[in-house]
Amino acid sequence: MVEWRISDGLTGYDEAVAFMEARAGAIAEGVADEMIWLVEHPPLYTAGTSANPADLVDPGRFPVHETRRGGQYTYHGPGQRVAYVMLDLNRRGRDVRVFVKRLEAWIIAALAEFNVRGELRDGRVGVWVVREDKPLTASGAPAEDKIAAIGVRLRKWVSFHGISVNVDPALDHFTGIVPCGITDHGVTSLVDLGLPVTMADLDLALRATFEDAFPSPETVPGGITLP
Repeated sequence: MVEWRISDGLTGYDEAVAFMEARAGAIAEGVADEMIWLVEHPPLYTAGTSANPADLVDPGRFPVHETRRGGQYTYHGPGQRVAYVMLDLNRRGRDVRVFVKRLEAWIIAALAEFNVRGELRDGRVGVWVVREDKPLTASGAPAEDKIAAIGVRLRKWVSFHGISVNVDPALDHFTGIVPCGITDHGVTSLVDLGLPVTMADLDLALRATFEDAFPSPETVPGGITLP
């Protein structure tokens, strides 16, 4: 059973990390259910384990939180839905690549609920959209903007941290960093794409598409568990 929780208002980042670590520990011990926790944060930057200090362009703009999730610098703030994903990969298959692919598929399916085509790109983490409404790049290719980010950590094969999807954040807040170390592409949101999507709309889409991306685990003979 996966518990879903939506927090109103803005959740402090340190508070969120403390909660996730405690919940992930309880899941690993078998005393708590898996959980998807949907939050918004006040404006802040986070630095993942691969963060390059040079990518923090404006270090005094917002608080910067060092975090042990994978990835580089990212922004969180109002108008962005952060989904913290606490799942037990002991039961769902101990394969990090498969887990990340399922996160990507989940985001893409949720975006499709709004007729937005999310795409993946080799060498670029996250989910991207082609911008037909923008000028072509210098190479003549269509412009592409990032709409969702992924950054996860595992402890005892229980995941925490997760994904973020831009509903209607202040896009200029991303200019204080080089998001995920990528300089040649921009950032967008559902509202920036011209869609009147609310946070509640996205929450419903995430809930509706979750089971397809993360079906209930089935145990197979030999003690091995697969998604």
